[in-house]
Amino acid sequence: MTPAAKKAQPSLRELGESLVAYARKCGADETEVSVVDGYEFNVDVRKGKIETLIEAGSRSAGIKVIKDKRTAYASSSDLDSGTLRRLVRNAVRRAGLGNPDEFAGLAPLAAERVDAAGLRLYDPEIARLDSKTKIALAVETERAALRDERITNSYGATFATNEIRSVLVLSNGFVGEYEQTYCGLGVGLQAGDTDNRVEDSWSSSKRHFKDLERPEEIARKAVERTVRQLGPRKIRTQTVPVIFEPTQTAWLMGFLFGCVTGTAVYQKSTFLEGRLGRRIGNERITVVDDALLPGELGSHPFDSDGLPSRRTVVVERGVLRNYLCNIYAARKLGLKSTGSADGGGVGPSNFFLERGDISPEDIIAGTKKGFLLIRTLGHGLNSVTGDISRGAFGLWIEDGEIAYPVSEVTISGNLGRVLESIEAVGNDLEFHSPVTGPTVKVAEMTVAGE
Repeated sequence: MTPAAKKAQPSLRELGESLVAYARKCGADETEVSVVDGYEFNVDVRKGKIETLIEAGSRSAGIKVIKDKRTAYASSSDLDSGTLRRLVRNAVRRAGLGNPDEFAGLAPLAAERVDAAGLRLYDPEIARLDSKTKIALAVETERAALRDERITNSYGATFATNEIRSVLVLSNGFVGEYEQTYCGLGVGLQAGDTDNRVEDSWSSSKRHFKDLERPEEIARKAVERTVRQLGPRKIRTQTVPVIFEPTQTAWLMGFLFGCVTGTAVYQKSTFLEGRLGRRIGNERITVVDDALLPGELGSHPFDSDGLPSRRTVVVERGVLRNYLCNIYAARKLGLKSTGSADGGGVGPSNFFLERGDISPEDIIAGTKKGFLLIRTLGHGLNSVTGDISRGAFGLWIEDGEIAYPVSEVTISGNLGRVLESIEAVGNDLEFHSPVTGPTVKVAEMTVAGE
């Protein structure tokens, strides 16, 4: 972190504790104060030239006060004590004007704690990288990709880092703090001429710089992903097996996550309401939300309710075992919190489909005819019904081999039926993002073409 940020770190906890004490003095029954001190770097390079460069520190405080079961919020990027005290006074006054909510209130103080150091969330090497090195990484990634003559254009390369120190102080006695880092490198490319233009990208995101894929590797993958789409064909509408690459399994798991949050359940905005303890997929499906995986992007020692992070099995061999809840959703549903509070809602930790025991190559080889899904566009996800309909790009499979690329199609189906009809789960699980999964093969989905 910058010298100024490092110098300010010891005061963050004291600031949080003083605001909690002041809120109590102003009449608040319960108070939550979160303080964040961060430093970000982001560079966008296109055709070897810098298009965007951001290098900045930021500090912010968030305050929640509860009085007579009425809640009010305040936030500020100005950490002057006078400013924050004025916000606290105003928040307590505004809380008195709201409607009472019987489920409002902090979580009870938990006895157990998670050792933040054991999660390996902070990499000092990222703080030691100078701006010149960071810019050079983006430049070299794009340069390596453009060496391939099949690449006709670049959307640019990006390198970004974040260094964050977070402090959470609650009036129930909880005080927690930890440091975390992030770095990411990626490039977007285009191939083909005006009438046959295709695009794709590749990126790598990690907490530790040494784990980041090198520029040459990122460029190679971006090139491969782009040029394999050249010369696409149209196909007729048909129902066939669909194989999801890991990047596509990730959005499928993201859709599932939105359907298993306690918030979605009590709002009745998910087709999985009332399905707890019932089968929602076949035995190949085990989905976990685990905040305790060392070094992974979704890991953290405690949630924003001050409860210790944990590993939660959401779907076990096809059976829905848990909804993911913060303390508020848990109270509304008569359940226990899963340590999933994220700001004012419920967020994923490392939410993933467990790996299987078959390679992606073998999954393709075992498919007589089918569609390998490599990219989608549009929304087309309905959590109330589970319905899926998205524009898609992919590769057609014939007799266990990639035959040709396909474009201008739409895949459609239903998440519930997808989970029930997954025939194979790959062994290629990697944590490129907090929500992820390996290659999966779905027995059939509609691929709509001509």
